[in-house]
Amino acid sequence: MSEVKISAATRTEFGKGAARRIRREDKVPGVLYGHGSDPLHLTLPGHDLLMALRTPNVLIALDIDGKTELAIPKSVQRDPLKGFLEHVDLLLVKRGEQVNVDVYVHTEGELAPGAFLLEHVLNALPVEAEATHIPESVTVSIEGLAAGDSILAKDITLPKGTTLAVEEDTVVLQVLAAQAEEAPEGEEAEGDEAAEA
Repeated sequence: MSEVKISAATRTEFGKGAARRIRREDKVPGVLYGHGSDPLHLTLPGHDLLMALRTPNVLIALDIDGKTELAIPKSVQRDPLKGFLEHVDLLLVKRGEQVNVDVYVHTEGELAPGAFLLEHVLNALPVEAEATHIPESVTVSIEGLAAGDSILAKDITLPKGTTLAVEEDTVVLQVLAAQAEEAPEGEEAEGDEAAEA
């Protein structure tokens, strides 16, 4: 995983008014915490941060007053209507350190012929990985799966150095039989019985 370098400045103003002023300047207020240190309040460049966050579990090299700190995003708040970044919480990490993150699960392939539905029980898989080698996602083949089949956490191939942070028997994906078309027929049958009575 490559690092994204972002320059950040410490901030001393807090509250809604200060946050609004920061956002008007196309910047984002944030907090860096972890390793038992006091939370560090930061101002980050909005566009650079937005581009960095397009990569899931991105590793950010923060240049804070000439000192570089590594961090991963822990919580991102966006405006519900316009989608712009309102605030970000960053977790301080060290090279070689193991961290727990959620990795998106992507599927490939086609289900077996017939009307089946694929249910994502988990959209993201909890894993433990080295802070500088966090996978962006994992890919799972659903080729040929039929109703009743499921994929467990232990069935997913993880990149080297990444381990599960969830029980091995946790269901990640399952295939269900489509029943939406059968329900109306049953309702019609009940209606006919009622009319006959």
